[in-house]
Amino acid sequence: MTARELDAAGVRDPALRAAYTTCRRLNARHGKTYFLATRLLPVDRRCAVHALYGFARRADDIVDDLGGHASTAQRAVALGALEADWRAASRGGAVRDPVVMAAADTVARYGIDEQHFTDFLASMRADLSVRDYPTYADLRGYMHGSAAVIGLQMVPVLGTVVPREEAEPHAAALGVAFQLTNFLRDVGEDLDRDRVYLPADLLAAHGVDRELLRWSRLTGRRDARITAALAAAAALTREVYREAEPGIAQLQPVSAPCVRAAFVLYSDILRVIEEDGYATVHRRAVVGTGRRASVALSGLVQAVAARRGWRKREPEGSRAIGELGVGDGAPGGAR
Repeated sequence: MTARELDAAGVRDPALRAAYTTCRRLNARHGKTYFLATRLLPVDRRCAVHALYGFARRADDIVDDLGGHASTAQRAVALGALEADWRAASRGGAVRDPVVMAAADTVARYGIDEQHFTDFLASMRADLSVRDYPTYADLRGYMHGSAAVIGLQMVPVLGTVVPREEAEPHAAALGVAFQLTNFLRDVGEDLDRDRVYLPADLLAAHGVDRELLRWSRLTGRRDARITAALAAAAALTREVYREAEPGIAQLQPVSAPCVRAAFVLYSDILRVIEEDGYATVHRRAVVGTGRRASVALSGLVQAVAARRGWRKREPEGSRAIGELGVGDGAPGGAR
């Protein structure tokens, strides 16, 4: 975390400053698209977004066990420890995990509903045992906790120009759209973890099941049925993006460019998947650095203009350009 961001957010306590810095590093390392979009926010709001991302990332890393060495029981214990830390933080107690410390501080500063975190952790627990979802309705139940609540957590930080409850359904839909995009992008990697996040009824409508997906993954061979199923999933995801898009105009003008940039970049992942022939059973679709740079710079222009109109203060354009860091080598992709 840069000192400028911490100072602007009013974070003075050294332990909290260190905690927020940990979250920022997680975002920079894993959330290429998300981190880039966050840099378009007013400087005083970035700490909060890093903290919310950091908490979600911490839980996701536990259940995914990216190193591949922990048993389900060990991951359950680790997730339980994270939940215990969260409960302690919610009661104002001492916590061990700096990510939890920063997230709890953000919740207090912005008045975020703690139920969103309860719902999120419930979906993370499901990842320890649930390997697939029979219907889209079943998947939406999971995604309420794993994705929709992330959008809902963000609303108080971003601010709205309409009553909050009017903007919340669109924010929830955007979280779902982003996650559906990730599910399409990561079909092969999820199979390696013995998970299928595309609903079984959608796959079955095109003659696809887990065994066919696994065969395609192992052999590297394509199948027209899989292509058709993934195209249908992409069309479904586009519908959720359309549901979410009106909410961008409901955000405060200083926040809207950040969300618009994320909207465009995640939509671009879908475009790349389509252009690559829905080959995500075999390889991950990646949006090129040049495209990300173009979207980020466009968002920067909008963000600087919005800040000038929203609050009368010294423009930040020249400093913000240096902070974008497009193509700075930060690896990974947020879940």
